[in-house]
Amino acid sequence: MIRDMMPNFELLQPTKLADALSLLDRRGKDIWKMAGGNDSLDWFKDRVKRPKVVMDLGGIAELRGIRETADGVEIGALTTLSEIANNKVIREKFKVLADAAGRVASPQIRNASSIGGNVSQDARCWYYRSGLPCYRAGGNTCFADTPGGMNREHAIFDAARCIAVSPSDTAPALVVLEVKMVIKTAKSERVVDAEKFFIGPATDITHMTVVKPEELLVALRIPNKWSGAKFYFEKVADRNTWDFALVNVASALKVTNGTIDTARVVCGGVACTPRYIKVVEDVVKGGKQDEETAELAGKTATHGARPVTYNQFKIPMMENLVKRAIRDAV
Repeated sequence: MIRDMMPNFELLQPTKLADALSLLDRRGKDIWKMAGGNDSLDWFKDRVKRPKVVMDLGGIAELRGIRETADGVEIGALTTLSEIANNKVIREKFKVLADAAGRVASPQIRNASSIGGNVSQDARCWYYRSGLPCYRAGGNTCFADTPGGMNREHAIFDAARCIAVSPSDTAPALVVLEVKMVIKTAKSERVVDAEKFFIGPATDITHMTVVKPEELLVALRIPNKWSGAKFYFEKVADRNTWDFALVNVASALKVTNGTIDTARVVCGGVACTPRYIKVVEDVVKGGKQDEETAELAGKTATHGARPVTYNQFKIPMMENLVKRAIRDAV
C-alpha cells in the first residue's frame, strides 16, 4: 500500500455558506467536504479515499460560533472543540458536552477540529481504513468479525455485517442533550434529532450519518430541556491523549430530593451508533440516586450484548461506566 502521498484533486475554498451550498447542489456527488482536515488528510495520504474534488469549509465564518437563543444554545458546525470545552455558557448549562469535547484526542487536535467534523467521521476499523474490501468498502466480508480478527475496539451491540463503532466522543453527549442537527441544501433546510443523525449499517452500510452528498451540517441546537441537570461524562481509552474511546458514557439526570425524576444515558464505543439505553431510564426513574439504583442500571445496560473474540471486556466496562453515570452525576 502506498503511504503519505495524496492523489490529485480539485480544491474548492468557498468563504460564503451560500456559495458552498450552491457548489454542493451542482457537484455534490463528487465533493469531499473537509472541516478541520484531521480525519480527511489521513484518508488522502493513505490513498484509500480518492475524491475528485475537495471542499475546504474552513473559510466560512458563518459556520463558527456559539450563540445563546431563546430556546437554548446554537453552535456553528465549524466551532472548534476547544471553544466548546472552554465556553462559559456550555460549561454552566450543558457541562456534559464541554467535558466530552475536552476529552477528544489532544489539545492541538481540539484547537483545529470542529464539532461538525467530529460527528461526521467515518469508521475507524483497521481493515476498512487499510483499504481492504470489507462490507463497508463494498466487499463481501467483515475481516474484523472473525475468530482471529483485530476486533478489540469493535461493537458488542447492533452489528449488521459491519461491526465498527461510531468514533465520535461528542456524539453521546449530543444524544443525551437531545440536540437538533441543522442540515441545509441550496434549496431547503431540515432539522434532525441527534439520535437519528447517526445511522448504522443495517440502514446504510456506506454512511455513518444521514447527511447526503448535496447537504451540509451547518449548526447544532441544544434545547434548554436539560439545562442545569446533573451530568456525567467519562471516557476509557488505552491512552488518555489521542486515543479513541474503548467505551464512553454520557448521562443527564433530573433529581428532586434525592429521587430521580428522569434520566438519559448514552454509551459510545459499543455499537455502530451512540447507544441510547432507554431501559436504564425506565429502571432508574423514581429511584434514589444511590449505589443500589446505580448498580441495577449498570447490570441492565448490557442486556443483549454480543461481544466478539477480543472485546468481552467491554461488558463489565460498560456496566461500571453506566453505574457511575447514575451514581456520580453532579
